[in-house]
Amino acid sequence: MISITHFLVVSAIIFCIGLYAVLAKRNAIMILVGIELMINAAILNFVAFSRYDKINYGGQVFALFAIVLAAAAVAVGLAIILNVYKYYKTIDPSNINELRD
Repeated sequence: MISITHFLVVSAIIFCIGLYAVLAKRNAIMILVGIELMINAAILNFVAFSRYDKINYGGQVFALFAIVLAAAAVAVGLAIILNVYKYYKTIDPSNINELRD
């Protein structure tokens, strides 16, 4: 039987992979993917803990809201990345060092 510990370990591994992607990558798209991995790790925790809440299903409701917010964050993030690329012709965050005049 799979216990909650297994879910939490998998979630921690996914979160660490996402954190590595955010801290180590030089590409804005990979940073966005890393943020998504961290959000998915949190959603996995919500679903794992909702397994023990048989009455209200609170974890699943929070997971649904987190999925909606993650989708909105990706849409906004991609729009920002496209506008940055249009202006600077790069998506490397270290090359973008000035604000628009």
